[in-house]
Amino acid sequence: MKKVLKIVTGLIILLLIIDIIASFYFYDLAIKTGPKEFLQGNKDLEVSAETMDVLLEGSWRDWVANQDFERIEMTSRDGLTLQGYFLEAEEPTNKLVVAAHGYLGRGSDMGLFGQYYYEELGYNFFTADARGHGRSEGDYIGFGWPDRLDYVDWIDLLIERLGPDTEIILHGLSMGAATVLMTSGEELPSNVKVLIADSPYTSVQELFSYQVTRMFNLPPFPVINTTSLVTKVKAGYSFTEASALKQVKNTNIPVLYIHGNKDTFVPTSMSQELYENTQNAELVIFDGANHGESFVIDEERYIEVLNEFLEENDLK
Repeated sequence: MKKVLKIVTGLIILLLIIDIIASFYFYDLAIKTGPKEFLQGNKDLEVSAETMDVLLEGSWRDWVANQDFERIEMTSRDGLTLQGYFLEAEEPTNKLVVAAHGYLGRGSDMGLFGQYYYEELGYNFFTADARGHGRSEGDYIGFGWPDRLDYVDWIDLLIERLGPDTEIILHGLSMGAATVLMTSGEELPSNVKVLIADSPYTSVQELFSYQVTRMFNLPPFPVINTTSLVTKVKAGYSFTEASALKQVKNTNIPVLYIHGNKDTFVPTSMSQELYENTQNAELVIFDGANHGESFVIDEERYIEVLNEFLEENDLK
């Protein structure tokens, strides 16, 4: 009996050591800043050749490069220097779009949407490099949770700069969509009028649980739980608290959810669940769109949906 007990104890200790090692591995893999080779060749992120051409070499990139964005620096509450980019509208307006980019991206990526807001709607446009991305400081990726407070502060800074009558549209893509949803649950000024959340996830816990099973064929427990603990120690947040789902329950700001029905990286069901738990929301599903691909594969419908939402909320 003692021998069996020793064997069982040894196995438990071994599994615990393996779990701890795996937790630090997954922290470095997903949370720590740096190259993410595990995404290369990921079938869940495959898009059509036409979409890839638009994302990498579309005319909107030339538009971004040719604009005279003003660089604005802000110090976060925990001492990081963050970089934002502001483009003043050609004609005076009190409308401002604040755009949040996705995982491993940078603010300039949101020029994909910014060109339309700026050229066709005549709005001011602002975007920022999230902490740990682009020119912003940070040695970890916040997946929207610490970033939500950064966006609260960006919003306050921009209102102070542009005036108290500023009307703000928050538009996020993927991680940026989750970020603006997490921001919505904070105490925001009435200047924030609507949110557009394109391909968001419900929470970091649910996202990683889904992806660790899909990508690595591992059960979420216990590796996601212990990775969450490592993240709490090293980055200051846990996966369970980083929840867009909890945050949207605390807002009455109108939200437009957009998701592709072919999204296997962030399941479409996550937007459905968010929609069902948001007081004032619309959900539009784009047929045939993979993750974050809706605007590119059906720009005409995307703009139609966007304009209808803005008109409904007296922003056009």
